[in-house]
Amino acid sequence: MTDPRSQPRPELTVLWDRDCGFCAFMVALVLRADTRRVLRTRTIQESEADGTLDTVAPELRYVSWHAVDAHGRLTSGGGALTQVLGRLPALRPLARLTGALPGVTERAYGWVATHRELLSRPIPVAAKRRARRLVQARA
Repeated sequence: MTDPRSQPRPELTVLWDRDCGFCAFMVALVLRADTRRVLRTRTIQESEADGTLDTVAPELRYVSWHAVDAHGRLTSGGGALTQVLGRLPALRPLARLTGALPGVTERAYGWVATHRELLSRPIPVAAKRRARRLVQARA
């Protein structure tokens, strides 16, 4: 019998807004932590075109990241963040924390999402450009 812990975890696709420099920077940070390459990235724009986000109201599609697991289950916002962190060994302690406090996680995620333009300002343009290249290379 095979030990289930030795099986690779299901792939997770992270959907993000390609027009958001802060989003690109954050996705790149997550991808740097993804040493096992279990994450995939796609833009929300691509996902709208192929129907992946049909169950998400149009006005909610760009207010957060979304994550789609290998079984097609979609999570958004703080739930998506917990899913992403849980796939990365170095960040699993954070996933346990965000998963244990979903209300706090959702409120914090919502605050960051609504202030992403402000949070993007101190990030150098060159760093955002490098982040976009990394995300594109991993897509």
